[in-house]
Amino acid sequence: MGFFIYNRRRTNVVHIGETPLGGEYPIRIQSMTNTSTLDTAGSAAQTLRIAEAGGEYVRLTTQGVREAENLKEINAAVRAAGCNVPLVADVHFNPKVAEVAALYAEKVRINPGNYTDSARTFKHLEYTDEEYAGELRKIEERFIPLLNICRENHTALRIGVNHGSLSDRIMSRYGDTPEGIVESCMEFLRICRREKFDDVVISIKASNTVVMVRSVRLLVEVMEREDMHYPIHLGVTEAGDGEDGRIKSAVGIGALLADGIGDTIRVSLSEAPEAEIPVARKLVDYVLRRAGHAPVPGLPAEDFDYVAPCRRKTKPVGNIGGEQVPVVIADRMSQQSEVTEQQTERNPDLQPDYIYCGRDLPGKKRREPSDYIVDADIWTGEAGTWPAFTPDMLPFVGGCPARRKFLFITYGTLTDEVRACLKFHPEMVLIAQSIHQNRLAEHRALIHELTRAGLENPVVIFQQYEHTREEREDFQIESAADMGALLFDGLCDGIYLHNSGSLDTYTVDSTAFGILQAARLRTTRTEYISCPGCGRTLYDLQETIARIKAATAHLKGLKIGIMGCIVNGPGEMADADYGYVGAARGKVSLYKKQVCIEKNIPAEEAVEKLLRLIRENGDDPTYQENNNH
Repeated sequence: MGFFIYNRRRTNVVHIGETPLGGEYPIRIQSMTNTSTLDTAGSAAQTLRIAEAGGEYVRLTTQGVREAENLKEINAAVRAAGCNVPLVADVHFNPKVAEVAALYAEKVRINPGNYTDSARTFKHLEYTDEEYAGELRKIEERFIPLLNICRENHTALRIGVNHGSLSDRIMSRYGDTPEGIVESCMEFLRICRREKFDDVVISIKASNTVVMVRSVRLLVEVMEREDMHYPIHLGVTEAGDGEDGRIKSAVGIGALLADGIGDTIRVSLSEAPEAEIPVARKLVDYVLRRAGHAPVPGLPAEDFDYVAPCRRKTKPVGNIGGEQVPVVIADRMSQQSEVTEQQTERNPDLQPDYIYCGRDLPGKKRREPSDYIVDADIWTGEAGTWPAFTPDMLPFVGGCPARRKFLFITYGTLTDEVRACLKFHPEMVLIAQSIHQNRLAEHRALIHELTRAGLENPVVIFQQYEHTREEREDFQIESAADMGALLFDGLCDGIYLHNSGSLDTYTVDSTAFGILQAARLRTTRTEYISCPGCGRTLYDLQETIARIKAATAHLKGLKIGIMGCIVNGPGEMADADYGYVGAARGKVSLYKKQVCIEKNIPAEEAVEKLLRLIRENGDDPTYQENNNH
């Protein structure tokens, strides 16, 4: 794996039914049913729909032994329909359930956070080294029998770590860190290797994309150090639905796929399971386009830490760079529809910081508070406007009095002359462009070269597309995937998405802000941490999400967790301000942070009680303002 070349990471082959994983096999797509696993006909029918949509593995929740045993009937029904898609049992809390499921499923997923440890309680426990070693022996005693059953039945295993369900034992020794997440996984992997059980897949998931990407990068580093090459399953858990769910998934998963990490993916959307498949397919196919690209002769900056990167040091130019949030630049080079203007007025937080208009400054139609960027040769010094140069115009930079200047540049045009100009003009912001087959490699090479040269000019990443109105989803997935690694690498002081097709500019602007929010770099809207639902879900998830969104969409910066059950609830939404968690069939518990405020509320009353809780704590300024009047 290199920063400037796309190659898939070398992995072992894992045998999962008739669909092997890893090695030279394609990146596999999967989803999970949301039916009860006791419902044979319903589960089999949904499995077939997922497979028909292109899903290559189908996971089913197995809460107890009865559900595990019924996998035999579901498997038989799916095979009777002529479908050979492997079934994966999803197990939490009970090793006995995993042992039964391994008899009837082609793969079993276990969660190290609750396989032998009890459910996370958020209590800090102290362990001596001897006591900690004793806990590891308990894991081994419970885990080896499962490995033996899997070996005898040719069943693969997924060790699936969730950020939200780390054990109190891991949390007490490592804290809520990527190191703790990775160690939770490695404890089980080391047992697998000692027992010579190789049909193992790993996943590390989180709803926080920064945690997810850093943890997977660290996992790869640790495995390489210990000469392990197990394939990796990628996903951003609790990504949500609609535009937000697609962008968040593509930012996180795309950042890792772009570096060759990942052998199977699931895009976890709070929608019908089969709706996840085309989104995942588009994401994988788009990233794979860069395979076999022309070399990019980049060199990494000496102090760059890929596993735990810091934001690149820059000198601020106005509101760009330094410690400031990344800016959004948009353009208005194509016709703008009236609906776009109306949408922007409804949500001024999605107004770009800068608008590039080339040689056509719009006069009275200028939109406040955006500043405008114009071509340098027609710039007159008008307030709220700034000049943009190209490398062939650099001889004129010294005579330009603007305190803020922009330079469109590519990696290939970063000459000695350009470097010298940037050294003497720290007020120059670079707009990095690339038409390379692997844009990420060229953008990285450019910015790393700036750092190696000691240049601290801020960099805005320019990404170009040509999508129609009908290809809105494609645009969101592709732009999010292109930006993910650059954002997590800390190399980006701004984002500029350009689309030359018929897609409306509001969608383009909204996507840019959505990408920054998905990467936890800039907040412009309410964030929903909502699970995709499964057979454990205890209420109507999609309807509930829609109701909560309709009532809280104006609460910029608030994080609301919406969880179908308790398995990952309090942990996965640990940084959420409020939580809505399924407690029993048709019952909901409400949380503020990690504290349960009210238990077992009837689902039909719970949304209104959540809104009341938000208002009572002063987190709905609109409500407060209306009541004050």
